[in-house]
Amino acid sequence: MYVCLCQGITDGQIRNAVQGGCCTYRDVRIALGVGTQCGKCACVAKQIARETLGEEAQNTQDATFCPAVLAAS
Repeated sequence: MYVCLCQGITDGQIRNAVQGGCCTYRDVRIALGVGTQCGKCACVAKQIARETLGEEAQNTQDATFCPAVLAAS
């Protein structure tokens, strides 16, 4: 579904950004531009990013999970 209409960003793109190395909502915002125009999508976008980060952490059983850190190791 579209989360950010101003930038045309979907929930899938947010999830892909997290899986691709974004470790915080701020990283997602910088990478995709989500929440940078009118800001109405920021709460939902942040929730999706945090849920995805949580799922990734559970999958690796590591509370400090960050795809970029794993890729660098």
